[in-house]
Amino acid sequence: MPLAKYVFKPGINKEGTNYSNEGGWFDADKVRFRKGRPEKIAGWEKNTLSTFQGTCRSLHSYRDQGQTDYVGVGTNLKYFLKQGDNFNDITPIRKTSTNSITFAATNGSSTITVTDSSHGAETGDFVTFAQAVSLGGLITADVLNQEYEILKTLTTNTYTITAKDTSGNTVTANSDDDDNGGSAVDGSYQISVGLDVFVKGTGWGADTWGAGTFGSVSPISASSQLRLWSQDNFGDDLISCIRGGGIFLWDESAGATQRAVAFSDLSGASNPPIIALQIMMSDVDKHIICFGANTIGASTADPLLVRWSDKESSIDWTPTSTNQAGGVQLSQGSTIIGALRTRQEILIWTDVGIVSMRFVGEPFIFSFSEVAQGPSLIAPNAAVNANNRVYFMDRGGFYSYSGNAQRLACTVLDHIYSDINLSQQFKIFGTSNENNNEVIWFYPSANSLEIDKYVIYNYLENTWSIGTTSDGFTRTAWIEAPSLDFPLAAAKTTGTNTNYLYNQEVGHSNDGAAFTAYIESSDFDLAPDGERFTFISKLIPDIEFRDQQSTSDSVTFTIKGRDYPLQDLSTLQTINVTPASTFENTRARTRQAAMRISNSSSDYGWRLGDLRLEIRPDGKR
Repeated sequence: MPLAKYVFKPGINKEGTNYSNEGGWFDADKVRFRKGRPEKIAGWEKNTLSTFQGTCRSLHSYRDQGQTDYVGVGTNLKYFLKQGDNFNDITPIRKTSTNSITFAATNGSSTITVTDSSHGAETGDFVTFAQAVSLGGLITADVLNQEYEILKTLTTNTYTITAKDTSGNTVTANSDDDDNGGSAVDGSYQISVGLDVFVKGTGWGADTWGAGTFGSVSPISASSQLRLWSQDNFGDDLISCIRGGGIFLWDESAGATQRAVAFSDLSGASNPPIIALQIMMSDVDKHIICFGANTIGASTADPLLVRWSDKESSIDWTPTSTNQAGGVQLSQGSTIIGALRTRQEILIWTDVGIVSMRFVGEPFIFSFSEVAQGPSLIAPNAAVNANNRVYFMDRGGFYSYSGNAQRLACTVLDHIYSDINLSQQFKIFGTSNENNNEVIWFYPSANSLEIDKYVIYNYLENTWSIGTTSDGFTRTAWIEAPSLDFPLAAAKTTGTNTNYLYNQEVGHSNDGAAFTAYIESSDFDLAPDGERFTFISKLIPDIEFRDQQSTSDSVTFTIKGRDYPLQDLSTLQTINVTPASTFENTRARTRQAAMRISNSSSDYGWRLGDLRLEIRPDGKR
């Protein structure tokens, strides 16, 4: 029989069955499509060996006028400013206690009880002590005068910590340590930490069992909800907001080690918001905009209120006839989900549609108009700017926006939405990879509380690919970072609060280690309609080894088969293809065949060309 060329349709298609998608690709991991051809995605490496604490779900990169690069890193535990290779802890201070803290230690125990009237701290919060003296034994001044994570809140006036030395090793009190911790100890309490899980709605599940009366509603505070930060640069300064919590500014002139401060604590501040869902800079006149902010004089957020400052001001939020501060309450929906700055407008997604916010100048400053009803955001960070369009994911599909919202035809839609954990939907985020014409969404699958899968959309070729976050690819935030050399992503390491930032699209390794990539075709058979068995006797591979390291580099071609669509695929033959391979004689007999291409390597990639098979009928059913 003559050789037959098998060119599979680009993109993964899982909208039908494996057999009904004959001639296409059905499954993949760590593979993208470029010019219609599947190839292994590029790798990643640590941006710096320095680590940060907590799960990062927000990154913001910018370069100041002096050409210094900064990256804001918002985690569920803290807020960091990366300068060079260092993460500076600029977490805002919630409260300072002066000359009011005492310590109590017990012989043989590392647990210290701290007394501070109306401390307001919660379990897991961070506090830094100063001016403490030794308790007389192993609990020295050096042990006490440092930052601690609160072990447990006991009462409104007491909590416990675990004593440690300056290297972090646990210290146990001895009999010389007494309960006299002094009365001149200072404490600086950082803003309360947030959750690393999303709490959906209010009421049951929003508080501890037994809290409140039966049937009562427990509002979800910023400290009892998934911690999501929004960030932007205000000139050389950095502004940030905890979703449902405080609003802060880091002043670059104070230095990279100085903490961010609440807007309400800025000198000369006039009625700034104290709570909001999101913050950003306007595209014209440098207004700071808060979405879902409190009204003037209120302490709770209005989830549909948009407020903005006077132009080029972080402190003037009181609307007058002589400034441009103002606010508008949106008329549709019940809450703002997210907002994104795009070309000449800001898009605001409520729970029922999309509102366009445009700068129009005085006297109204901004205009608001509804541009879509129905489409919304599945999560605050699920919208992406790319290709002069906005791409976003809602609870039922994927959309693009360029003046109007259009639903994208998606060949993996059911695969994603039938296996997604909507109870953790606010963890979902999107990002762009413009060098490869891609938008990527990361999401948690049905049986996972954390992001473990992703989907890629190539917007120039209208192809989709899918994958998992195995082999160290778990990502909780990702930005294009045009001021940096590579896209920047935040990783999450299971079982620890110590995490890294990674440069993406670098080489072909998982930070120096191998990672596995594969793609598998749908079933194919011989006409007419698989009446005969298929016998594959020769395979001629066509593959490009990218950044080839040696002649021993290899990609595995696996021929699989089954006799009926509902049977499991079985491996018929495995062929290791190297840069020197020519052809391979095979003996694979089946009614339906599928081809899988895969490899695990750390120093080279691959790109598939046209596969040729010598294939002939081999008997009827």
